[in-house]
Amino acid sequence: METALWHPFSDMAVVREHEFVVDRGEDVWVYDTSGNRYLDATASLWYANVGHGRQEIADAAAGQMRRLAGYSTFGDFANEPARELAARLAGIAPVPGAKVFLTTGGGEAIDTAVKIARRYHDARGESGRVHVISRAQSYHGTNGIGTGVAGIDANRTGFGELLPSSSRVQYDSVDALREEILRVGAENVAAFLFEPVIGAGGVLPPPEGYVRGVIDVCREFGVLAIADAVICGFGRLGTWFGVERWDAEPDLITFAKGVTSGYLPLGGVVAHERVAEPFWGRPGNTLRHGATYAGHPACCAAALANLGILEREGLVERGRTMEGVLADALAPLAAHPLVAEVRAGVGLLGAVELTAAVLERVPTAIGDLASLVRQRGVLVRTLGRAVAVSPPLTVRAEHLQEIEGALTAGLDELSLKL
Repeated sequence: METALWHPFSDMAVVREHEFVVDRGEDVWVYDTSGNRYLDATASLWYANVGHGRQEIADAAAGQMRRLAGYSTFGDFANEPARELAARLAGIAPVPGAKVFLTTGGGEAIDTAVKIARRYHDARGESGRVHVISRAQSYHGTNGIGTGVAGIDANRTGFGELLPSSSRVQYDSVDALREEILRVGAENVAAFLFEPVIGAGGVLPPPEGYVRGVIDVCREFGVLAIADAVICGFGRLGTWFGVERWDAEPDLITFAKGVTSGYLPLGGVVAHERVAEPFWGRPGNTLRHGATYAGHPACCAAALANLGILEREGLVERGRTMEGVLADALAPLAAHPLVAEVRAGVGLLGAVELTAAVLERVPTAIGDLASLVRQRGVLVRTLGRAVAVSPPLTVRAEHLQEIEGALTAGLDELSLKL
């Protein structure tokens, strides 16, 4: 039967009569409407960090809904879950005097962070600082600003220029950032936006010294460094926000996904006390920005329950202790004739990239591989030239071996078809 649901990032001419309907989930497993079980090697969309089916989170959200389902936090209005969540996040953030602006997702968090950066400079008498620099291969959501700064070219194509004052630099070069700031003029640059590990752009870890290096360059020129931790946070890299792995102190940090493990939509921005000061220390300097559901009490209650699970079960650290196990599990795939590279070893995420020859011969090869792997009971995510692996943080070694086995079998069958 043809669906009326317009799927994101989907060729609806193909999907309209071929939906894959997920019915329920339990830990690292999900089940379709026919009862078939699949190992969720993607944690849905990089976010089911504590796994599926956690009753504690459902109970927390339901209990809050019975008390106060939703209410605005505009002006001086607040609710206890939002206040408690902001305090909790500020307490674990790797920046001093942190303040937390809540949103309903990662794309909204990106737009918020860039607007904060621009208004910060404006409040300090540097209203010309509006240019935003990002990296090639970067993904920063699909809101207006996030699309405008996207480093994945296909994600910007066809929409027109949504953020004219923006540019992208080589993703692995500190010098490239310095050169671009000088080219644009430091007096015109508001912020540099980066993922600690590039996610949707291919799972690309930073070179040695990169994270600290780009932050140092930003400090030198008065540019705000925005760390996009939407994928990297809440245990995915083995720390709360990902950037702590490099002892880094950005000016702004965007987060979402793992903050609730996807149980309810929530995101936000952590601001360094220096960035918050013009807004918190000077009456009359209002940031005229915010979403209707910012600080939604039920979403915040879910986040608090999720953070409790992450902390109590040691799942944040597990993202780091399991990274080597994942890398070892995926390593044999590098020898497959269809594979160009296997990337893993920084956090609980990895990618298996196909060779240029295969992709040139069969442009649909990545999607074909994901379908073949699904037929073997494992769900992986397509990433342009690669498939990604980012299972829930509760994953065990035997699950990772199962993922590798399904990928090997899928690659072998793809070889036969070629």
